[in-house]
Amino acid sequence: MKSLIDNARSFAATHVADPRNAEAFRALGAGQSPEALFITCSDSRVVPALITGARPGELFELRTAGNVVPPYPADRGPLPPQGEAATIEYAVCVLGVRDIVVCGHSHCGAVGALVRGEDLSGVPAVRNWLEHSVAPDAAVRSVAPATPDVAEAVQAHVLAQVARLRAYPCVQERIANGTLTLHAWYYEVHTGAVTTHRATSPTSSEVEAEAQTEAAREAEALQGAGVRPAFGPL
Repeated sequence: MKSLIDNARSFAATHVADPRNAEAFRALGAGQSPEALFITCSDSRVVPALITGARPGELFELRTAGNVVPPYPADRGPLPPQGEAATIEYAVCVLGVRDIVVCGHSHCGAVGALVRGEDLSGVPAVRNWLEHSVAPDAAVRSVAPATPDVAEAVQAHVLAQVARLRAYPCVQERIANGTLTLHAWYYEVHTGAVTTHRATSPTSSEVEAEAQTEAAREAEALQGAGVRPAFGPL
C-alpha cells in the first residue's frame, strides 16, 4: 500500500503540474467527452488505459465481476436502481460515446467458476451475482474449459454481453441511426495480446431481433462461430 500512497501524494506535482500535461488537466475541469465506453472485468490484471493508451477523459469505464452486462430493467413503472444500467445509459445518452467495447480476459475467475461448476457457497454475493446475471441456459455454461485460460468460454461470454447490450433501448436507438458501434474484445493477461470478434455491422433486422429472449440472443451471437468464436487481430 505504501507505494500506492506515495504515488498518490506525488501525482499532482509529478504529472498534473508538468507543463506537458497541465493544460490538458485544466481542461478536464470543464467536463468530459470520452470517445468510448469500456466495459470490462474488475480483475486487477486488466488496465483499460494501459491497454489502449487512453489519457484522462478519453475512456468512460464500467467494471463488473466477469465483465457482466446485466439485463436492462424490464419492470413496468419506476426502474429499480441498477448502477450498471445507469452507467451505460449515461455514457450513451449524455456523453454521446460513439463506441462501446466489451473486453473479456484470459484466466477470468468468474467465467472459470461458471464453466467448472465451482462451489461458490463461501462467497454468496459472487454466487448470487453470477446466478442473476448469467442464465442457467446461457451459452457460456455449455462451453467446456478446454484450457486453463478458459479462452473459448470467455469469448462466448463476451459475445453474449454484447448481444445483451443491444437490448438496451438507448443502445438500440443509436445503433439503428448509425451513431454507435459495439466491439467485442478478448485480452490475454499473460501476453498482452488483444483480439476482436470478426462480425459484420448489425443490420436493421438484427436490431429488431432484440425483442427475443436472452437465451435466443446468446444463441444468435454464437451461431455459426463453432465452439470457439471467431476472434482475430484488431
